[in-house]
Amino acid sequence: MKYMLLIYAEEKGERSEKERQDCQSEAVKLAEELRSKGQYVAANPLHPAAMARSVRFRDGKQLVTDGPFAETHEQLGGYFLIEAKNSEEAVAVATRIPMARNGTVEVRPVIEFP
Repeated sequence: MKYMLLIYAEEKGERSEKERQDCQSEAVKLAEELRSKGQYVAANPLHPAAMARSVRFRDGKQLVTDGPFAETHEQLGGYFLIEAKNSEEAVAVATRIPMARNGTVEVRPVIEFP
């Protein structure tokens, strides 16, 4: 089963360039390990929420606003899409994502269309 691991963190966090690079290196290493086990599907960081656009369609009209739809303490910053036997295995992978130490990783099973 596929699981989406959504990574949330404060964008305004006080991280040095070295901390960012270390985090990226650790995430790449995790992705390579998951790939070698046949669990890796995809993973990417996202640009800051300020670059996001939220789209709604109501009463036949398109409404597009800048930024994320919800104001939150943490913003969606990236994701891993993995294959896992069950939610416990997916949670075990989520705990290894570097940003889990500073933010939150939401684990969700993916409904696959035929």
